[in-house]
Amino acid sequence: MILNKKSFKSLFYGFFSILLLTTGLVGCSTEEANNNAKEKQQTTTAQNTSTQETSTQNSNNNKALKIAFPSRSDSTDLETKAKAVADFLSKELGTQVEALVGDDTAAVEALRANQVDVAFLSSRPSLKAEQLANANLYLAEVRANYSGKFTYNSVFVVPVDSKLQAKTTPKETLEQLRGKKIAFTSPTSGSGFIFPIGELVKQGFVTNRDKLDGFFGQVNYGGNYAKALQAVLKGQAEVAAVSEYALKPPYITEEEGKKLRILHAIPNVPAHGVAIDDDVSPETREKLVTAMLKLNQPENNQLLKNLYNSTELVKVEHQKHLQPMRDALKNAGMEP
Repeated sequence: MILNKKSFKSLFYGFFSILLLTTGLVGCSTEEANNNAKEKQQTTTAQNTSTQETSTQNSNNNKALKIAFPSRSDSTDLETKAKAVADFLSKELGTQVEALVGDDTAAVEALRANQVDVAFLSSRPSLKAEQLANANLYLAEVRANYSGKFTYNSVFVVPVDSKLQAKTTPKETLEQLRGKKIAFTSPTSGSGFIFPIGELVKQGFVTNRDKLDGFFGQVNYGGNYAKALQAVLKGQAEVAAVSEYALKPPYITEEEGKKLRILHAIPNVPAHGVAIDDDVSPETREKLVTAMLKLNQPENNQLLKNLYNSTELVKVEHQKHLQPMRDALKNAGMEP
């Protein structure tokens, strides 16, 4: 076939158009394939992310709730009793609850390290838990021998036949302690040291905890309530600083209690309570508080009494409940 110039040009343009069309189609197909692959990858990633989130949520929901139960001088066989409370809470919450027994310091450290979620704490460790772990107190213990239901008195105690007598004002009463031998409970005790020192500072007798020798004739530390009171009973000290409830068994006998009397009382020492870490979700926290309040019910109350001789748990506002301890620490020149 013989092609003239015009025919060749027409054939060339026709072939080139077909080539462009084919290339375009191939390009479109490749781009579409790439887009489909990306969409598939994004869908798979989203599904994986959703699965991971669901898995994490389920894991958190199934995570055991750990509660620290610090040992106290009036608590016996605490591991068994704490486990009984943990088992009760497990049934109420529908999730595993574990009990760990230690002391206040270990409990606070465990909260800080996220090794426990909840802890029964006294007031000063509760402030430390707030400082280190952002934990708050939600419940307080009530005892029959607390004069303020969920607060109690720090007391100066003397022999029943002591010449020291309560006067018209706290200042007049405490002035009689000048030059006397005193047995504090311990340098870390709230009612057995911090509140008494705070009161002495408030009344102008000392400036802080480091200036006691300038007021008292002799300063001793019993180590616990019972030993501080025994120092008075044995004539080794003229006055002791303890909690009001320490004047009865199991700290001392009924007969020994009759040989002692309260010279001066300092009210509003915050009762021990239940601190909950801020990592616990509001929903779980509310369920836990509700479950723990069921320990007040007659059929469950013995579980609570067995722990620390408490008869009831009541809701408290963290800041308000612990403010008296903050004030006493400040007066005594001490940190939480």
